[in-house]
Amino acid sequence: MSTAVPAVLRPVPVPRSDVLRRDPAAQAFLLLRLAFTVAPILFGLDKFAEVLTNDWTRYLAGEFNDIIPGSAQDAMYLVGGVEILAGLVVLVAPRLGGLLVAGWLAGIIVSLLLVGGYGDIALRDFGLLVGALTLARLAAADFGRTPADTRGPS
Repeated sequence: MSTAVPAVLRPVPVPRSDVLRRDPAAQAFLLLRLAFTVAPILFGLDKFAEVLTNDWTRYLAGEFNDIIPGSAQDAMYLVGGVEILAGLVVLVAPRLGGLLVAGWLAGIIVSLLLVGGYGDIALRDFGLLVGALTLARLAAADFGRTPADTRGPS
């Protein structure tokens, strides 16, 4: 039985500086990795701080609120925690983190469409979902790593 960590869970190092200088795909990967680490963490923290809006609950569809225990505000605290966690997963394991963020954005899109009146935000979030999927795919690139770097534990 193999004890190797599945590729999607394996931490992905930041591309070396010489690779970043010459490889546009490595640059795109690093840019997306930074964006999808920082943005979810900041949005998650704002569910508690309420700087960007003082009523995150207006974006929560009643259908979701009915199945989530507690109040809508409690649900937003849960959402904030998941967003912070998703950003941290992107930082360490961007293949998994990109998929996690994409799935989370899909749920947000559904909620926005169910609430109604937020189609513009849902469309923006669809663009972010595509970016998160792109990050997950780019995380599988080797960016000049040697075979020893990509093998994982023996």
